Amino acid sequence: MFIHGGGFTGGTKTKPEIVAMGEYYASRGWVFASVDYRTTEEMGTLTEPSRAAVTDFYQGIVPAEWLQPGLDAAEAGVIDSGELQQSIAMYAAQRDAKAAVRWMVSHADTYGANPDYLTVGGASAGAITASTLGITNVGDFRDEISASDDPTVSTTFLDVDYEVRSVLSFWGSTSKLDLFQGAYGVDPFDADDPELFLAHGTDDVNPSTPFTESEAFQGIYDELGIYSELLPLEGHGHGAWHAEVDGLSLFDLSFDFIVSRQDLNVVP
Repeated sequence: MFIHGGGFTGGTKTKPEIVAMGEYYASRGWVFASVDYRTTEEMGTLTEPSRAAVTDFYQGIVPAEWLQPGLDAAEAGVIDSGELQQSIAMYAAQRDAKAAVRWMVSHADTYGANPDYLTVGGASAGAITASTLGITNVGDFRDEISASDDPTVSTTFLDVDYEVRSVLSFWGSTSKLDLFQGAYGVDPFDADDPELFLAHGTDDVNPSTPFTESEAFQGIYDELGIYSELLPLEGHGHGAWHAEVDGLSLFDLSFDFIVSRQDLNVVP
């Protein structure tokens, strides 16, 4: 399952590069799903960014524990109202992504998929969401808001369990995992986290996702003793979809990583 980018303000699952990646995997017999999620575009614009107004506006959408650190930062002048809404959308995006993977697992037989070999991936904001999906517990971003407060969640296969085997992170970061730890005081990382494939342009100047973010991400995995691979895309910036390493595309490299690390047999 792949998650598009867009800074949590926009983006689409039909981005041409993602469609091409899906066709690459599908041509090799894999089930590839590209998913959408709520962004600031769908969540509306706050006209009054006061603490009371924000809390009321997002009632039943985002839990208070997630809202408070952002509100504190906004009141201190550390972030502006747009950045506040972006941080709020990050929670909703994660809730949607987890609902999507539950849907995929529940419909695995329909599509001929094997949920025992589940990989989630994404680019930029999608990479941030994919890594958070794989690393946090199944109940995180699901159980903080009850079905009575958010009736829509009752249709999202709440009882479905899953295990992510591999995470693909294209020019992402640990920013949402950092927010999760700040909101709940729980370190989301542990030695049972899925293996990680990182690809990142060394000249990425996006302030939210510099190359050093992926280096730090791999450092966390190294400390936990979990296998990861980091591919520095030399001379490339943000969104280096067409980068190659030793003549291999990101599609080739990510595919080979999954096949090797999940010990899969590829039939010609």
